Amino acid sequence: MLRYSAWFFGVLVVLFGLEMLGPVQQSVILPFTAFIAKVCVAIITPFDADVLAYGKILQSSANGFAVSIEPGCNGVEATIMLIAAAVAFPATIKQKLAVVVIGFFAIQVANILRIISLFYLGQWNMEVFEWAHLYLWPVLIMVDVLAVFLVWLRIIAKGQEEAQPEGAAA
Repeated sequence: MLRYSAWFFGVLVVLFGLEMLGPVQQSVILPFTAFIAKVCVAIITPFDADVLAYGKILQSSANGFAVSIEPGCNGVEATIMLIAAAVAFPATIKQKLAVVVIGFFAIQVANILRIISLFYLGQWNMEVFEWAHLYLWPVLIMVDVLAVFLVWLRIIAKGQEEAQPEGAAA
């Protein structure tokens, strides 16, 4: 457990440190965040033609309400948590890569739902928006990360059980 914790926190420090670097923010994080805003608009537009995205901003042209997808709200930090958990766990590179890729998409699906829901909650009721933004959605995103990791652990354990020769002790 000590080895796992050391690896987990070491990877977290390295990846969060890299993420915070100015060049990484400018060349990776901000373009990715702008892409997420465009994906949200693409999903919303068939139902609401009054939404537009510019940079990391999602805005209603009907009433002017906008949300800005800030650091911590783009799913990158949640993905870093999953990467750290996967890297620290004793599994094959292929297994680790699988959980990171699948987990990244699971996190982004939840995050896009989060952004779209907050966009409409803010237009409806700012108190509900604030509560959902500060309390509900951060927990749900982390539960998503945990669920992906736990399902992955279960799949790995099941694979190891099936690979064990019959009669071998665990």
